[in-house]
Amino acid sequence: MTRRDSTIFALLGLTLVWILLWGTFSWANLLGGLGVAAVVLIAFPLPPVVFGGRLRPVALARFVGWFAYDLVVASVQVAALACRPGPQPHSAIIGVRLRVNTDLNLTLTAEALSLVPGSLILEVDRSLGVLYVHVLDVSDRAQADRFRRDVLALERRIVSAVGSPSEFQLVNRSES
Repeated sequence: MTRRDSTIFALLGLTLVWILLWGTFSWANLLGGLGVAAVVLIAFPLPPVVFGGRLRPVALARFVGWFAYDLVVASVQVAALACRPGPQPHSAIIGVRLRVNTDLNLTLTAEALSLVPGSLILEVDRSLGVLYVHVLDVSDRAQADRFRRDVLALERRIVSAVGSPSEFQLVNRSES
């Protein structure tokens, strides 16, 4: 997809959101949406996201399945922590250096991690490829190391689903 194609796609997408927010289709809403979308895209241009990867359907399905599993397990764990009597659980801020330092990988990994209950992205260091994550129920170094391994496994599943061949080799080589 070229830069022009992505701009047109964003223009049409923002226009559609505008029409949906108004709740009715009219020519005025269409033209107003196009105008607002154009102003937004000119005033707040987004940097280009380079995608040199491949979409691998089987790996994508595996990622979605694992993500759904992680979501359910984490939800049950957070609910149990919330309902448990006694002292409050310890939490920690953990830095995790990702193996593939691209904007797309950082974004996808951070988004997937943020959607799982019990973890929240606090900061992303783009230059080093480090995610700083607030994590519930971490009281020692072993639990922090296990969380880091879980994040790197999440990164591996994401790269396996949408990464380039070189990124795919990098995450698989660093695990062996």
